[in-house]
Amino acid sequence: MPVAFIQEDLYFPPVINAEPDGLLAIGGDLSPERLLLAYRNGIFPWFSEDEPICWWCPDPRFVLFPEEFKLSKSIKPLLKKNVFRFTTNQAFKDVIHACKNVPRAGQSGTWITDEVEQAYTRLHELGYAHSAEIWQDNRLVGGLYGIRMGLVFFGESMFSLVSNASRYCFAKYVELLIQEGTAMIDCQVYTPFLESMGARMVPGNIFLIACGNGFHLLLLQIPRLVVGSKEIHCKQAAKAIRICLLKSICGQFGQKALCCHFITNLTMLCRAVPLGLSFR
Repeated sequence: MPVAFIQEDLYFPPVINAEPDGLLAIGGDLSPERLLLAYRNGIFPWFSEDEPICWWCPDPRFVLFPEEFKLSKSIKPLLKKNVFRFTTNQAFKDVIHACKNVPRAGQSGTWITDEVEQAYTRLHELGYAHSAEIWQDNRLVGGLYGIRMGLVFFGESMFSLVSNASRYCFAKYVELLIQEGTAMIDCQVYTPFLESMGARMVPGNIFLIACGNGFHLLLLQIPRLVVGSKEIHCKQAAKAIRICLLKSICGQFGQKALCCHFITNLTMLCRAVPLGLSFR
């Protein structure tokens, strides 16, 4: 099937129409509305400065389950010593600009054009694009940025000006994503760097479920219980169920183990119901 050419209409063809290399469509724009529609459907833009906007949805998809993150031996002592200062959303514009301009070994250029930089900065202003920063002596020496949506963090790019800064940044940010109940990190395309940290390929349909296109994940949007005006957070139980379901459909749990794990954690969420509590 020929690659679709999109114009002004806010539309993407079904992702099953993507080419074997993942190319789905060409054209359109980088408006916030189109970018958010793309990410909700597992689609991302990727193109060079002299090319039209290209939209991709690879199958299989290269992802990292946060709980599967592999911390390298070289980073462990740095984390213990707090060698760098870690922040989030303190210098988004500086991070994306550095990702655009810092040279990378084996790469002659970058896909982050001026238009891309402006578009994702706008998404940051709207609360969708997020950054993580690494500082050394009050100097920005590493960072990453991406899109937070639903259960997924869509990683876009990272940079490093000193040894181990990007690895340190990624390790700290994964730790934060785990605390916040993120179920999956989209790495988009394969890199040995991310594979060494635990990323792997999963079928495209599994990835799309994590993006929100699955009814059973709607159940998991219940991170708290309510007693009158007082909230009781149940992030650990909700997070465990999210991860359990995603891993089960990836073949990591047998049926018996899945049922035990699911029931245990669902009970944690539902135990309050006889006490008169209600889900929000």
